Amino acid sequence: MTSLPYPCLWFTEGAKEAAAFYCEIFPNSKILSSNPIATVFSLNDQRYMALNGAHKNSFTEGVSFVITCENQKEIDHYWNAFTTEGEEGKCGWCKDKYGISWQVVPAQLGQWMSDPKTAPKAMYAFMQMRKFDIETIEKAVAAE
Repeated sequence: MTSLPYPCLWFTEGAKEAAAFYCEIFPNSKILSSNPIATVFSLNDQRYMALNGAHKNSFTEGVSFVITCENQKEIDHYWNAFTTEGEEGKCGWCKDKYGISWQVVPAQLGQWMSDPKTAPKAMYAFMQMRKFDIETIEKAVAAE
């Protein structure tokens, strides 16, 4: 048997509501079990636990979740879901209404940043952004 670690998110209250919120946003997601203290759920087959009982929600950017998006439609979906009641950051970072940090990035980012010719152009383009705009970065990378 292989034991796989999974994150536990500690809330002051509302762990089940938070789990349901995330399950609405991600495909192939569901609540696996729930009781007044803990809710175990999966997001696209990745297991998580939401736990009630923290003295205060103390989420920081020190821990964030990265969502690699295949296209602009996916970026828009996640960005809008998290920032509607959350807040926008820069360079694809945002926080949801619970204070959890997310990096909503295009799948092409690794390719752009690993090429010494395109990395500075891509970085300059996305440093001006809050939500990533793939078309704008592609134009910047292609520019001579």
